[in-house]
Amino acid sequence: MPRLLHLSFLLILSLFLTLSPFFSSAVSALSPQFLPCQIQKPAGESPLEGCPAGTIYVSANASDPYASFIKVQDAVESLTDDGNLAVILIGEGQYFEVVNITRTSPLTILGQLPSSYSSVSISTPFANPSHPNLVQIFNTVFVENGIDDAASAVLTVAPNGAAALIGAGTTGAPPQDAFGNVDFKMYNVDIQNRASLTFAISQALATDISYANASFYGCGFSSFQDTWYTGKNASTYVVDSVIFGQTDYLFGFGTAWFQNVILAARGCGGGTVAWKGTNSSLTERVLQYGAYISDSKIIRSPDANSTLNITDDCYLGRPWNDWAVTVYLNTFMEDIIQPAGWEPFDSARPTIMNTTFYAEYNSTGPGGNTSNRVSIEHLLTAEQAKDFTMDSVFLEHPTWIDYDYQF
Repeated sequence: MPRLLHLSFLLILSLFLTLSPFFSSAVSALSPQFLPCQIQKPAGESPLEGCPAGTIYVSANASDPYASFIKVQDAVESLTDDGNLAVILIGEGQYFEVVNITRTSPLTILGQLPSSYSSVSISTPFANPSHPNLVQIFNTVFVENGIDDAASAVLTVAPNGAAALIGAGTTGAPPQDAFGNVDFKMYNVDIQNRASLTFAISQALATDISYANASFYGCGFSSFQDTWYTGKNASTYVVDSVIFGQTDYLFGFGTAWFQNVILAARGCGGGTVAWKGTNSSLTERVLQYGAYISDSKIIRSPDANSTLNITDDCYLGRPWNDWAVTVYLNTFMEDIIQPAGWEPFDSARPTIMNTTFYAEYNSTGPGGNTSNRVSIEHLLTAEQAKDFTMDSVFLEHPTWIDYDYQF
């Protein structure tokens, strides 16, 4: 392309990105490190071409000559906890199972990508609620008969069963001494709890990440109630991904940063976020143990149940306990968000206490009008918003995040 035409194209593209609140998700999401491994190979060529040495290949096709396993969990259990990075590549398909990661050594799980992702394309959306990944891991377990919410999770990253427990009440399960995976990464995989596909029922988790460091790239997570859980002493990072839910579908105790995500509301009830905090000092509390949503979007899910009055009860969050922390930065909100923004947890706790920290900065869209927000909320100035960075909330520059991922 001649340089002048190339510059003109870039100017037009820049203008288009500025004008369209949804176009930012239309840039292909790629991992430079793992893309050669992830893209599907021509027939007859090994899917492991371009993969790191020792990568394990899982295929839903039992007759695939290149596959070592047909279940993801079997591949996980085959690993030794030797301190070295292990890589698992999952072939296109649907996997009806649950995946439990107790390994402490670094682990990366890759979902296959179409061969068209061999080059960057602005015409094929990646983080898009209408287009699932090629790889989908799903189950249909929901909370019943008094079982702990953790038992319903499709993906669990925790050192053991006790650490994965969520527990009841405002303080949850007893704290544990163990720590699990120090660097878990997942790329381009959908984690789905399909227990509520026909109608919304009880809690049915997609994830339970507890006592671990975990990051997710170009993934999808779906359920209705309690889709995403970042548990105690857990740090999680989610980028360029879609999270589907209805009630409290982001919840937890730990520290979670959501960057360029689409929060797709299938209905309304409770808050988008229901976090539990700790009764520590204000400085520590505000910059730790909370949910931070940055440069993201809250929209009606394309599969929202048409019988639900989705415009009545969608809130940004509600406090699971009185030390909850939730911050929205530069987030586009459709008109499904109530003007008040936040609501009390329930009739038994009808007040949002001043120990709760709810904040917004530069919310946009029809649901981003902050003029009628609850008085307890903090409307941040540009200067105050600078305090909320990944390094500040994680209290370090996390080495377990892939900063080269493109979105």
